[in-house]
Amino acid sequence: MNTRSISIIVTCVLAILLLPATAGAHAFLDHADPKVGSTVVASPTQVSCWFDAEIEPDFCTLTVSDSTGKEVDAQDAHVDKVDHKLLIVSVPTLPPGKYKVAWTVVATDTHKTNGDFTFTIAGK
Repeated sequence: MNTRSISIIVTCVLAILLLPATAGAHAFLDHADPKVGSTVVASPTQVSCWFDAEIEPDFCTLTVSDSTGKEVDAQDAHVDKVDHKLLIVSVPTLPPGKYKVAWTVVATDTHKTNGDFTFTIAGK
């Protein structure tokens, strides 16, 4: 084998070995409060989303919308100062109904992910 062939083989092996580490670098939703798809009796005061990796505060959004698509949160989404995997937004007292939570986050390694889920307030 010549030097060029060895170099190509080494580069390919390194790329294959590093691929799983890169694929796992995105931040995905781990759990939320209210829980994904849950029905709660009373309105929460905030929606909290925990991710499986630390997220960049300047590049994250978290919104709560009612069944008509109107944003109903306080527009104060922020990453917790202590737990950099936690994204929080305040909500006023919400009436019974179905709500959609939408999030976009950028992991500290710059990978962007987004998603959404719903929860329902049943009322008393």
